[in-house]
Amino acid sequence: MAKKVTMQKIADHLGVSKFVVSKSLSGKEGVNETTRERVIQAASQLGYFTQKNAYVQSPKRRSLSGEQDRNKQSVLVLMPNIRSQTQDSLYWGKIVDGIALALDQEGLGMVIISEHRADNFVNVLNPDGLLGLIGVGQISTSLLLEVHRIGLPLVMIDHEDALIPCDTVFANNIDSMTRLVNHLIGTGHTLFHFVGSIRYSRSFRDRWIGFRSALEESQLKPPAIDDELLLEGMYDEALREEFRRWVAARQESDTLPTALVCANDFTALAVSEVLREAGLAIPADISVTGFDNIEDSLRGVTPLTTVHVPKEAMGRAAVEKLLNRIQNPAVPLEKILISADIVHRDSVGNPRA
Repeated sequence: MAKKVTMQKIADHLGVSKFVVSKSLSGKEGVNETTRERVIQAASQLGYFTQKNAYVQSPKRRSLSGEQDRNKQSVLVLMPNIRSQTQDSLYWGKIVDGIALALDQEGLGMVIISEHRADNFVNVLNPDGLLGLIGVGQISTSLLLEVHRIGLPLVMIDHEDALIPCDTVFANNIDSMTRLVNHLIGTGHTLFHFVGSIRYSRSFRDRWIGFRSALEESQLKPPAIDDELLLEGMYDEALREEFRRWVAARQESDTLPTALVCANDFTALAVSEVLREAGLAIPADISVTGFDNIEDSLRGVTPLTTVHVPKEAMGRAAVEKLLNRIQNPAVPLEKILISADIVHRDSVGNPRA
């Protein structure tokens, strides 16, 4: 029989006191965020959370007993202000719009919190008037553990955490990317590169999986892992400079691919700008695709071929799932995949001769 993973074992593993581990796992103040994250990571690696009763038992939430009770309550939308996850974002903002419209139709209010520190989150949260929580985008494990302890029903959009059991809503990233790459292959392309970091988000990783799956199914050799442009996004000038050097090296060695498949539209727009600076025409010299179909994807110098993610529909689906979860807390958890469609525009053409 495997030995139980205790707080003392976690403390010994990290070289900290049991007191620090206890505070970190219970969400109490007195431990800085970096230490809390280290404790949570170590607890996960050692198997602490897989043990029975490892989580603090969640308090029972009262069920909806009628329209009058429900109208008095709101849903908390947690969207930590990191990596452009704001209401002003052309991607995340549309998801929040979908949540707001769905809640309004149900006569429910919405409270948005952009706090990303677990200790601050506990201080501002008053769960008594909340039906549940919808998480939008990446949220730290420590913050999600606080939500789990409080006992709020939770649905996450475009993010999941192995330690937090809850319903999730995603675009069907793998299948959509596979269809997009198959379209490029059907156009005659055989030399591809993926641009975007698989560590950036679960959606980016799934899109990369769809990219490689399409190539393998068509018996085309994917780029070597250590040769792929797995950049952390193209928002930072340093990353653009890295891409400029990559393009220059490929031009010099005459090994430039005929198509760049980008993890999202923001990356594709930045890639297109750098390619034009290098004197390359889109799509005559190289085709570029995006993903998400944000408004700017249509307004570029060369409108992007992309995948339309129904962002408002994802928000509405999360509200529907949350209300269903409140009414039926014992039903199995679900991962909801929303279909996404290819939008054909001018950034894809036949491969150069």
